[in-house]
Amino acid sequence: MRAIQFIGKGQPVLADLPLRSELPDGHALIRVRASGLCHTDIDVLHGRYGSSAFPVVPGHEYAGEIEAVAADVEGFRAGDRVAVDPNLPCGTCTSCRKGLTNLCTDLKAYGVTHDGGFGEYSLVRADQLHGIGDLSFDRAALAEPLACTLNGLLAAGVAKDSPSPSNAIVFGAGPIGLLMALSLQAKGAGTVTVADVNEDRLAFASALGLETAVSGSDALSSRRHAFDFVADATGVPAVVEKMIDLVEDGGTALLFGVCPPMATIAIHPFEVFRRQLKIVGSHSLNRNIPEALEILKADDGRMARLVSHRLPLDEMLPYFLTKPSDPATMKVQFVSS
Repeated sequence: MRAIQFIGKGQPVLADLPLRSELPDGHALIRVRASGLCHTDIDVLHGRYGSSAFPVVPGHEYAGEIEAVAADVEGFRAGDRVAVDPNLPCGTCTSCRKGLTNLCTDLKAYGVTHDGGFGEYSLVRADQLHGIGDLSFDRAALAEPLACTLNGLLAAGVAKDSPSPSNAIVFGAGPIGLLMALSLQAKGAGTVTVADVNEDRLAFASALGLETAVSGSDALSSRRHAFDFVADATGVPAVVEKMIDLVEDGGTALLFGVCPPMATIAIHPFEVFRRQLKIVGSHSLNRNIPEALEILKADDGRMARLVSHRLPLDEMLPYFLTKPSDPATMKVQFVSS
């Protein structure tokens, strides 16, 4: 089969790889129909995410059709349409026993330590599959990044049985920031604002029905203590530092973007104490794919608009090598017919 493969640090190639003649117990062979590119894939390529596992086929945001299942697999059969939960926790460490499988001390993942979705086929444990019904494959491939935002919202106390924020702001109008903003709307949040410095991306956010603000502007800085929920999806430490001042008394700040590991910010502990602020973090997803699929099935098409490019495999390689300069580039997917 053809696949994009990382053969070493900074070395992506388009390769022809063999398929296993027999399926291991508990596994299914998936014909990949849509696989989304994530910044994590680039971090894996350059050895900045977890332990390097070269050679590896990247891609952890994918959906497809089951080609075959091992003899012991129950509940799935050839022809089923599925999305993949890429995380492979050990199930026995302290975090796993607490239900925090995303914080597993020996976490593995398809597309990171195991071959993932940027190939024509992918070998996946059947217990990592979720049926998608008649949801289109490109939408279903959004389930993983959407699940990450849902895990973040859950960590911040935005759950089905709790009140939704009345006035929320998300910093970053890229695909993941917009997914978070749309997730907040799907969960019943009142006003949801997206802040960014790029006018084209703010215009796109506005077209999705979101309020917008220019990050770092005087107009936004003047809204001190105005938002009951503030989230960063930029990974820029300076943005994280300044957003704390926008949180209202008793409100929540979610650190969702991936800041550099050694970066630091300055906050005033007295402010956190006196105003009873909640500052929370979130990493990856934690069995949130089913809820993500529910939201995608109910979506009115706005989340689907986040996919700006649907490309064949041989046109994907440049996106691993060069950061897109066009602000209109949002979620890039490999799709097959």
